[in-house]
This record gives sequence, C-alpha cells and structure tokens, in this order.
Amino acid sequence: MRRSTAALGSAAFFVVAPGTVEGLIPWLLTGWRLDTPLPGWTVARVVGVVLIVVGLIPPISAFVEFTRAGGTPMPAAAPGQLVVCGFNRYIRNPMYFGLLVALVGQALLFGQVIVLAYAAIVWALSASFVRWYEEPTLTRRFGTEYAAYRRAVPAWYPRLVPYVSA
Repeated sequence: MRRSTAALGSAAFFVVAPGTVEGLIPWLLTGWRLDTPLPGWTVARVVGVVLIVVGLIPPISAFVEFTRAGGTPMPAAAPGQLVVCGFNRYIRNPMYFGLLVALVGQALLFGQVIVLAYAAIVWALSASFVRWYEEPTLTRRFGTEYAAYRRAVPAWYPRLVPYVSA
C-alpha cells in the first residue's frame, strides 16, 4: 500500500476507532461534566489531564509507525511486515494500553466512576480481541518472528528496556 493511502486510512481509522472509544462514548457517559469536586479532586484532575495526554502518545505513535510500514492498524489493511518499533518495542499493545491510560485519566478528570467501569469493559473487549483474533492472525502471518516477539514483549504492561529483534 502506498504511504499516502496508508496515512489516509490510518487517519480515518483513528477518528472512527479511538475517536469513538476516547471521545464519543465518554461524552455520552459523562457529558464531559466535571462532577462537584471532593477534597483532593484538584490533584486528581491534574493527574487525569496528565494521564490523558500521556495515554494518547502511544496510540498516535503506533498509528504513525503502521503508516511508515505501509499499512494501517485496521486489520483489513495491516502492514505486510511485523511492526516492532516505537512503543511496540516496550509493549505489544501500545494502542490499547495508551487508550486505557487515557480513559483512567478521563475518570479522574471528570470525577466519574462510570468511566472507570467503561475502561474495564474496554480492556476486557480489547484483551479478548487480542487473544482470540490478533495473536492467532499474527502467528499465522509472521510465525517464529512473532513468536519471539510475543515471548519477549509483555502484552499489557511495558518492559523497561526496548526489544530488539534478532
């Protein structure tokens, strides 16, 4: 796939998928209203904003890396090679992980527990998708290369040193 086509596909997919998960659904749940703060909520809100910003960095970076590899994060238009650069050197699922961090940040910012419950549901659905679709698909496509990567890089928490493929 040409890089320009991959960039357009990635941008469209970013608006639809993460845009829905991080924007539309939290807005529907909270109206983006800040609940009346309790003592200590000012600090929680500041931490929430930091988590939102920090959480969005890995997904944005991963979308860029997929585009550079000539594909998109969308399974139907994935790159022809295993993408093991950027945040993928530290965690196998940087997009999901980052989005979950940002959702926790939204829960703190808005002071609404419903967003934490939603984050738990997003994690359960993401983990199921990874386990039952992504991992078998990547194993079939990339064989031993993916198996080595999977053994070395955790799925849901970052490793401390970057993975370097053989």
